[in-house]
Amino acid sequence: QVQLIESGGGLVQAGGSLKLSCAASGRFVNTAAMGWFRRAPGKEREFVAGISFNGEDTNYSYFAKGRFIMSRDNAKDTVSLQMNSLKPEDTAVYICAAKYGRAWAAGVEVSEYEYWGQGTQVTVSS
Repeated sequence: QVQLIESGGGLVQAGGSLKLSCAASGRFVNTAAMGWFRRAPGKEREFVAGISFNGEDTNYSYFAKGRFIMSRDNAKDTVSLQMNSLKPEDTAVYICAAKYGRAWAAGVEVSEYEYWGQGTQVTVSS
């Protein structure tokens, strides 16, 4: 089993920054690719960013490119999402996920991921 616990969410003004963290425990988490997704009210879960098990492959959604940076520290079993230049439309619950299949690739599909955290709320005010 894998447990994922997100932290770092909160309320921030437009243009501000937040850094989300995801602490992972369980089944050799440093061999899993990790992802961040988000779910806004009334919308489906959508991909934000992903990173391969060794950090060599990253992938970002169109809205995250140039503003968000995903990283991982396998020594601490954590992944982070640095979010800059935040916009009101970034308001959502941000959810950490892990996948062991094809872990050399930063997956973008919800269906690829096997384990999910509960999420942390990010609210961006205008």
